[in-house]
Amino acid sequence: MNNNSLGGKVALITGAGSVGGQGAAEARLFAVEGARVIVTDLPNSSGARVAAEIGEQAEFIPLDVTDADAWAGVVAHVTDRFGRLDVLVNNAGIWLAKGILNTSAEEFRKVVEINQTGVFLGMAAFAPVMQASGSGSIINTSSNAGLKGGGMPLAYAASKWAVRGMTRAAAWELAPYGVRVNAICPGVIDTPMIEGGQEVLDMLAKTSPMGRVGAPEEVAQLVLFLASDASGYVTGGEFVIDGAITA
Repeated sequence: MNNNSLGGKVALITGAGSVGGQGAAEARLFAVEGARVIVTDLPNSSGARVAAEIGEQAEFIPLDVTDADAWAGVVAHVTDRFGRLDVLVNNAGIWLAKGILNTSAEEFRKVVEINQTGVFLGMAAFAPVMQASGSGSIINTSSNAGLKGGGMPLAYAASKWAVRGMTRAAAWELAPYGVRVNAICPGVIDTPMIEGGQEVLDMLAKTSPMGRVGAPEEVAQLVLFLASDASGYVTGGEFVIDGAITA
């Protein structure tokens, strides 16, 4: 990609308030590629820091992705300021390392609310804005946990399978309006979501045919392609980035 592949575009990334996370890496890369970037995350996140480090091309807006009214407020802010949104990255998510035998109903609902309902609310909020402008790219973060059942924690896997389904349904519905919807399915990525530090990362690296875990910057490059006009005929796709773990 060149240094202006997102030139003039406005992009919003959820869950981008973790300094070492995928969303923050995507926000940094988008800004380098010429986009105006809206960093969103919970108020107690490091979202303001991420935006400040990026500079004048970025701003932070607190957002609870499970709150429909909060999404409406973000839509109003974005449309008032920019008149449009070109790229929406539904990246916010949480991890729960529990199976069906020890997951409570409350825990299950929380994971689904953030990982699945949050994606739905984001798409529902901004799809009309993109429809009105006749273009747009939505990238939803699924997981390789949404590609297989064995070895995956139940609630997390269920939510990520759902993201794949919503992505395909929305892609079909929005294609006539010039709005593209794709999903990415990362494997083990070196982010703060991985609990246990370097020892756990080293252990997980041994499960990959490539012998290593991924970096958030590598995921960001894939998201950049899907956000840019270079992927103009790509919609309804699922892009695995997991070092061949699920191959």
